[in-house]
Amino acid sequence: MEPFRTLAALGHEQLVLCSDPTCGYRGIIAVHSTALGPAVGGTRWWHYPSDEAAIVDALRLSRGMSFKNALAELPLGGGKSVILGGPEAVDRAAILRAHGRFVDRLGGSYITAEDVGTSPADMEFIAETTRFVAGLAGVSGDPSPHTARGVLRAMEAAARHRWGSSDLRGRRVAVQGLGNVGMNLAKLLAAAGARLVVSDIDRAKVERAVRELDATEAEPERIHAVEAEIYAPCALGAVLNDDTIPELRAQLIVGGANNQLSEPRHGRELAARGVTYVPDYVANAGGVSYGGSIEVLALKPEEALARVDRIFETTIMVLDRAAQEKIPPSDAADRIAIDRIARASR
Repeated sequence: MEPFRTLAALGHEQLVLCSDPTCGYRGIIAVHSTALGPAVGGTRWWHYPSDEAAIVDALRLSRGMSFKNALAELPLGGGKSVILGGPEAVDRAAILRAHGRFVDRLGGSYITAEDVGTSPADMEFIAETTRFVAGLAGVSGDPSPHTARGVLRAMEAAARHRWGSSDLRGRRVAVQGLGNVGMNLAKLLAAAGARLVVSDIDRAKVERAVRELDATEAEPERIHAVEAEIYAPCALGAVLNDDTIPELRAQLIVGGANNQLSEPRHGRELAARGVTYVPDYVANAGGVSYGGSIEVLALKPEEALARVDRIFETTIMVLDRAAQEKIPPSDAADRIAIDRIARASR
């Protein structure tokens, strides 16, 4: 990996490698852009196969946050941080406090929040060593329900674009991953009258969805290939790749996971197969739209929810532009985001 060439290619401003041997903390903070405002993005705590894999993930996720905020028309840039390791850390609180100290050294150019592997309770430990943290309990709180709400709005918009109606009653939806976002989305879909197929590596979560939401179970490694009209990836990224795309049977792909495309070319391959793909950073912007509206823009909760619901209109805009310019929706969304960031930079 050539760090400076990679930063230049993706347009990043800063990459910080962090270490505190006294508590076993190793972290990475990636700031993609502050053109629109301070970079915001959660802290992911995860086991990575290598340090390079962790760096690549932080870079991709932070760029996605810049694009997400630009499409959501928030006065915020994009960043992301990762803590290397797993939740079995000897002193979780000490590691989080150490992470907060490194966030604090950036002086507000980066504001963190929860992500995969962290929670609002973890943010309380980070808040002990920096004020540049969001998603605290009692303020905007857990972003997952708002992320799920935004994914539902994107799904309704894609349905209208594809089938002429946003009504999801009777539509068969395959939900991959029943974490905080996936389970909330499954509940919303069940309430909307959709028929659910679900998967997760956690059997208890699958059994709960089958029992409470009348869902059908699918094997985690085959959920992408089940017969469904809509596929909703809500686990980890890179699920749309050379192996899975030829096996897809869905007409729409709208989910809450980040970085669903393994490579940019896969967006073009989906379009070539006639699959309507809503870019992940368009669909899953509900959490940051709500939290950013509450904690940065100081809006009232009802005003923040209205911004989440605007994901419907944003999705229609992206899909319409893709159709007009005869390009994949992933390319259309990228162009809109890059243009907004470039104009702010100028």
